[in-house]
Amino acid sequence: MSPRALMNMRRDLDHANQRGPSGSHRRNSRFHAHLGLILVVVTVGGCALFRGTVNASPSLRWWLFSNFGAGSICPELYRTSAPLKLSPGGNSVGRFFPNRCQTEIHEDRQTMTVHFGGTGYAWTPLAGRIGFSADASVEYRFDFRMLDDAVYVWARTQSVVRGPEFQVGSVENKLVDWATRTPAGYLANTFGAQLMSSQLASGFTVVRTDEGDEFTIGILQPPQRPKRPFDTSEGDKYVFANDTTEIHPGQVDFLGPFEVTDTDQALFMRFRVTGPSVDAVVIHRGTGDLWRDGLQRGAALGPPPQTPLTSFTLQPMGEQRQKLALQPGQYYVVLDNSDRVGPTNPPWNPLGSVGANAAVVAYVAEVGERDDPF
Repeated sequence: MSPRALMNMRRDLDHANQRGPSGSHRRNSRFHAHLGLILVVVTVGGCALFRGTVNASPSLRWWLFSNFGAGSICPELYRTSAPLKLSPGGNSVGRFFPNRCQTEIHEDRQTMTVHFGGTGYAWTPLAGRIGFSADASVEYRFDFRMLDDAVYVWARTQSVVRGPEFQVGSVENKLVDWATRTPAGYLANTFGAQLMSSQLASGFTVVRTDEGDEFTIGILQPPQRPKRPFDTSEGDKYVFANDTTEIHPGQVDFLGPFEVTDTDQALFMRFRVTGPSVDAVVIHRGTGDLWRDGLQRGAALGPPPQTPLTSFTLQPMGEQRQKLALQPGQYYVVLDNSDRVGPTNPPWNPLGSVGANAAVVAYVAEVGERDDPF
């Protein structure tokens, strides 16, 4: 089969398989590997004969990835953020937002090195919010397998080429004594070794189905699927995120960015809050990036630089839902556990600096047709 024939097959099958709203599966595909990495591979699940040929041929799978998947990695990397956790399997306490990326294809050993970097924030006990930048280079060996109802994509780490290297932009609590443990060292030990190095060394799995892409650290074998706090098995909505975050007093968390690509689409959000009530504000990505960059550089928390598109309060009262009919674009949903952004004033607690009064929010974000039931 010639390269041109494969390209035409990919185009036709992508079109045929786009069951999501207005073709959102291809345009809204997420890149949710560690620090935001996901592989967008050729979706050709409609042809059993072709599936069998590809599954039986490692060289053909590599050819498909290096020609059709590799070029999508950096563009997709920029579309998302990666949660940071103080302990494996815990709640998110910060995020990393990639903003630079390069790839190198190694034909001789059929691997690819991803050089990536970006900025982010993380809440830490006593120090509060820390803003940082980070860079790393990881060599992956990619493979995938096509099934009737899913495509399994595996990235097995060949080697950690460089890093992760952290640089601190700001520390919220200036009174904290970092003489014996610098912020950069703390970040490297907590998020670098634990999340970026050790978990990257475990590789990752992306499961692509008609419901979207699901990411998990480690290698899953069919029919295993990543575990999520919400059930998203019903309907045709595209799942952006399904996670749990921990927002401490005086802090905000930027969920997203989430992309709406068509005027007939809406963003569907579900929340479940444990702890104090929090406010949520919806803003354009550009506004959010500007706001977030200031906080990461040490600016005091205050309202966003532009008026939010909408806002609402989340109470600890079971599952709450919001359908956001937004124009095409990319958006953040910012959760606020402070008295400086939304109308809610969280109760003061003298132990807030070490974790008291944190709000834990389980959430799922999906995109679908505006008239989808919800």
